[in-house]
Amino acid sequence: MFNEWFGLIFVLINFVFVLAFYRLFGKTGLFVWIGFSTVLANLQVVKTIEIFGLTATLGNTMYGTAFLVTDILNEKYGKSEAKKAVWLGFFTLVAMTFIMQMVLLFQPHEIDFAHESLETIFGILPRIALGSLCAYLISQFADVYIFTFLRKKFPRDQQFWIRNNGSTMISQLLDTAVFTSIAFLGVYPLHEWWQIFLTTYLLKFLISILDTPFGYIAKRFPDKG
Repeated sequence: MFNEWFGLIFVLINFVFVLAFYRLFGKTGLFVWIGFSTVLANLQVVKTIEIFGLTATLGNTMYGTAFLVTDILNEKYGKSEAKKAVWLGFFTLVAMTFIMQMVLLFQPHEIDFAHESLETIFGILPRIALGSLCAYLISQFADVYIFTFLRKKFPRDQQFWIRNNGSTMISQLLDTAVFTSIAFLGVYPLHEWWQIFLTTYLLKFLISILDTPFGYIAKRFPDKG
C-alpha cells in the first residue's frame, strides 16, 4: 500500500506548490509552472509503477497540475492567457527534447558516470516527446475551449467545479488516448498498454477531482498580474 498512500501525499504536495508559485509570483508563477511541469511530467513518465494492483506510469500528477494552471489562467485572466500558457509548455518541451538529444551526442570522458543514465532516460524521449507534444496540444486546447464553453453555461462562482472538472476530465481522456498510443503501443504488450491507458486515465480523473479545492483557493488569491 506504500504507492497508494504515498501517491496521495505526492498529489497534495504538487498542488500546494502550484498555489505557492501563484501566491508568491502571481500570473508569472503560473507561466513558470507550466514550463516546469511539462518538462518534469515527461521525465517522470519513463518510470513505471504498480498502484491499486495495476500498471501505471508516473507523470500524471505533474501533468494534472498543468491543466489546473490553465484553468486558473482561463478563469482569472481569460482564454488568451490560457492559450499563451499552452504554447509556452509546448515550446519548452520542444526545446528540452532537442537540447538533450544534442547532449547525448557528446562523447563522454572515460571517467564519466552519467552518460548511460542520461541515455536511459533521454534516449527514448523523442517518441515520448512526440506523443506528449501531440497529446499536449490536442488536450490542452480542448481544455481551454471546453472550459470557456462551460463558463458561459455555468458562470457562477460556485459552479467553478463544473467548469474545472468538466473541461479537465474530457481533455484528459483525449490526452491519454493520444499519448499512450504514440508513446507505448508496440513498446509494451497490448494488455499492458491497455492497463496503462485505463490506469492513467483513472488516475488523471482522480487528480482532476482532487485539484478542485486548490482551484477555489487560487481564485481567492489577490491578482499580482
